[in-house]
Amino acid sequence: MSVRSVMCFGDSNTHGTRALRYATDRRRLAPDARWPSVMADALGHRWEVIAEGQPGRTSVFDDPIEGPHKNGQAALPGLLESHRPLDLVIVMLGTNDLKARFGQSAHDISLGLQRLVRLVLSSDCGPEGRAPQVLLAAPVPLEETGVFEDVFAGAAQKSRALADLLAQVAARQQVHFADMGQVAEVDPRDGIHLDAKGHAAVGAEMAGVVQTVMKS
Repeated sequence: MSVRSVMCFGDSNTHGTRALRYATDRRRLAPDARWPSVMADALGHRWEVIAEGQPGRTSVFDDPIEGPHKNGQAALPGLLESHRPLDLVIVMLGTNDLKARFGQSAHDISLGLQRLVRLVLSSDCGPEGRAPQVLLAAPVPLEETGVFEDVFAGAAQKSRALADLLAQVAARQQVHFADMGQVAEVDPRDGIHLDAKGHAAVGAEMAGVVQTVMKS
């Protein structure tokens, strides 16, 4: 049986960033504690899991504070080509789109993620020049607290609306969907990032979803 490959395209919660104690805190969970590694361990040796998590990554927005390199839409085509052929691309973004500086509704954020889904589906970066399959994952809802309280002012309620909207995007685009808000909570120290327990829960859930997706 050939090895199957999955790319995890996400933000700091795919990167494994730990809850921030202060704005320039750069701590990261150990490699084997991050959810893509937990998922890879559960899937077994016949899977290659590629973790492409960038702190601050948005779906389609240039960040006027942190820089245009945070735009996921700009980064994704190159990553698809770098790692092809890919059997599956997991897209789990949207949290950074909720920053107050962008002023976006949950509905418009879901449309930004729809653009990423369409970008993957229009590529030839899957097996035999086809498009990869896509799993659109709703991120864990955030809390307005800690060092990010002002950055994400007004975002908590919108973050809770994302799952239903992203499920609708997945249905329209005929791709797979999973809601990580059903299995994990953010670390209350900063209201954004997952702790080791959260990563373990997300990794285990993702492994089960991936196994189901690839059997369909």
